[in-house]
Amino acid sequence: MQIFALIGPSGTGKSHRAIMVAHQTQSDVIIDDGLLIKGNQILIGTTAKKQSTRIGAIKTALFNDPTMAKLAADTIIKYNPERILILGTSVGMVQRIANTLNLPEISKYIKIEEVASPAEINKARLNRTKYSRHVIPAPTIEVLRGFPGILIEPLRILIGKEKGKKRQVKSWHEQSVVRPTFTCYGNMTISEHAISSIIEISTREISAIKNPGKIVINQTENGLIVEIAPAFYFGNSLSEVSAKLQTIIKDNVEYMTGLSVKSINISIKNVQMKRTGFRR
Repeated sequence: MQIFALIGPSGTGKSHRAIMVAHQTQSDVIIDDGLLIKGNQILIGTTAKKQSTRIGAIKTALFNDPTMAKLAADTIIKYNPERILILGTSVGMVQRIANTLNLPEISKYIKIEEVASPAEINKARLNRTKYSRHVIPAPTIEVLRGFPGILIEPLRILIGKEKGKKRQVKSWHEQSVVRPTFTCYGNMTISEHAISSIIEISTREISAIKNPGKIVINQTENGLIVEIAPAFYFGNSLSEVSAKLQTIIKDNVEYMTGLSVKSINISIKNVQMKRTGFRR
């Protein structure tokens, strides 16, 4: 097993370039901020970006929790990757992570300056300090599934893949941009009333629905469960309109709040005739 390390100060774009460096080093697994990532899958871990304090984030990134450290070490043994890329702010940090997870000595250290230009590093710092944007090198659907409570949006990068000596094939890889709870903006909570308002406005996008009716929201660890009982206008396919409504609600709520929607249950209890003609 060969271990690589990508090193750079916080906010210089290490996570953003993790997939590219993993491709260059042919690393099968990325260890970043408490997560073990293999391809498009988060194997295990709790992202440091989900912690409520910076101290908690550091402890998570270092696998200070013995239970999580053992789980990570066992997972590495299970998948037995040939190469692993560890991200850290210093040589000491990546060495500590490697030691905690019982990994071999790090064979190569790569500085962020070797894979990013000064302009790119400055842009990364601006995104971190001004906008508090952090990157997780995993697809949005994976991050939403595991960590539904952080604001999120997808970010696609193009990676070149050599095929023979004359031809180069490029492919898109998705990672996720998040805003952690420990940022300078402080903690943020989203009330059920705000979510209900988003759902109510979403129903207005469908002309076959008269009103949203009663809306009930249950927040679980795996995401939101929405119960809605809208009033439909007569003459429309209830199954088609319901499916469309589920899609619109899910897209709008997840985009506007960053929360994951686990399920949307629709109860049709009212079908009414649609008024036509002029009102006096």
